[in-house]
Amino acid sequence: MKIEHIAIYTTQLEEMRQFYMTYFKAISNKKYMNRDKGFESYFLHFDDGCRLELMQKMGVEDRCVLELVCGISHFAISTGSKSNVDALTEILREDGYMIKGEARRTGDGYYESLILDPDGNQIELTI
Repeated sequence: MKIEHIAIYTTQLEEMRQFYMTYFKAISNKKYMNRDKGFESYFLHFDDGCRLELMQKMGVEDRCVLELVCGISHFAISTGSKSNVDALTEILREDGYMIKGEARRTGDGYYESLILDPDGNQIELTI
């Protein structure tokens, strides 16, 4: 089994789409729209087959991301190498995105940094 896709509601659909396409080389499908329900979405495809669904719907409000709550804490994106983690972290910093955790070797052996996407979702950049 594998996780087929992860879905994220957003209030800034186009900005989020551009973020994942720019920094993670995601390929986007054409926007799906259901005018009756006030719903729009994109599926973003990554090299390894994983997909991310970005969704926007009338009535869905922006929310603060609390760190210690039940639910998804973060997701990780493998960059392929330590130098790629370092380089992408610096590019995101220079472009004004929040670096929540500097690149480091964790106690369980991972090399990762922690960044926030435009909505504040936590993404681990790892090898």
